[in-house]
Amino acid sequence: MSTISPGLRPPADRPVPPEPRASARPGPRIAGPPEPRAGRFRRAAARLTPADRAVLWLYLLTRISLWITAHFARWLFPASPGAREAAPVLAPFQRWDANHYLHIARDGYFPAGAGPWTSGWDNREAFFPGYPFLLRAVHTVVPDWTAAGLLISFVAGAVAVLALARIARAYLPEGAAGRRTAALFLLSPCAVFLAVGYTEALFLAFALPGWLAAVRHRWALAAVLTALATTVRVSGLFLAAAIALLFVLTAREKRDRRSWRRAGWTLLPALPPAAYSWYLHAYTGDWMAWKHAQERGWYRTFHTPWEAWANTWNGAFGHTQTTGYALMSQAELAAMLVGLALVAVLLYRRRWPEALYVGLSIWALGTSYWYTSIPRATLLWWPLWIGLAALSLRRPWFRTAYLSVAAPVTTLVALTFLTGRWAG
Repeated sequence: MSTISPGLRPPADRPVPPEPRASARPGPRIAGPPEPRAGRFRRAAARLTPADRAVLWLYLLTRISLWITAHFARWLFPASPGAREAAPVLAPFQRWDANHYLHIARDGYFPAGAGPWTSGWDNREAFFPGYPFLLRAVHTVVPDWTAAGLLISFVAGAVAVLALARIARAYLPEGAAGRRTAALFLLSPCAVFLAVGYTEALFLAFALPGWLAAVRHRWALAAVLTALATTVRVSGLFLAAAIALLFVLTAREKRDRRSWRRAGWTLLPALPPAAYSWYLHAYTGDWMAWKHAQERGWYRTFHTPWEAWANTWNGAFGHTQTTGYALMSQAELAAMLVGLALVAVLLYRRRWPEALYVGLSIWALGTSYWYTSIPRATLLWWPLWIGLAALSLRRPWFRTAYLSVAAPVTTLVALTFLTGRWAG
């Protein structure tokens, strides 16, 4: 790791300007006009390297591509056969979990005294409060709820992909590592969830800069960013565990007692989930209300890994589900195999913190009644996209093979979500 160099001194052959005499009294300072917003924006943009700008340009192009897909989807796949008018412009983006977040942001967790004791309850307490609170705040400026959610995901996605590219450049020596990692990530099968009113983009906007700060041994910043990530998803605790392990390994390597003084920062990310559990307990009397809501609504009751695999396999190939649900179960199985292979590679390469992060995610997702949302979870496994980028840089044929498979799958998944057919 490089260190910050001391301030520059003028060369010996260059005379130093004389100090002003003490008798010279400067006039009163007159505050100039505040710097315009355009000037501040230019200063922020100047901090971006050419590699950063290339990544953001790629990000913008993929967003435009997705918006075009959404526009045609509402015309080609109307909600009712024989429709003479397309759905509203933003209708394709307000699907599934996005409605849960909207309801929380608009009405709160327990509106009018309703809760788990109410018939037909939607189990909204399963969703952590970070995204709904931000959605409510942005809604004060953007009147349309769906547009507010899209704006959050758009900005957060840009931050996330930029941080991912910088992490890749820290791991890989190739100059194109950041841009290649971003391309594979943005064209991944479930990339549509980075652009809609879901939590993936916002979580990564905190988690990836947090991991980058930890890699640079900026533990306080890493702890604060990870704490923000835990307000969005429980996966933030997995990241916190990985950063804590990285801290321990770093402190042991340095063999410096002063390094251990910062160990308290690793506990900070546990505070937001603890506060949320306390809040839910105050209303429901249940410290694990969010977990029990997941069990009621999404069959996330604990089962052994082999039972979960068998149940998912039966749903995929046992002719017990409709074809749509069966195909989704097949995608869940494929994503689980990818995750297990990734953990194995990370362990083989002794990337212990990254292996812990992905391994905890696999364990949490692989011990339910059947697999749910594992393909979406691949977006959160940044070692996967960096590893694929490294492989494509060393084996040029792999990039062609990946894009040949990913392009149609990504398009189909996007259409499936945008037309309301995602859940089977």
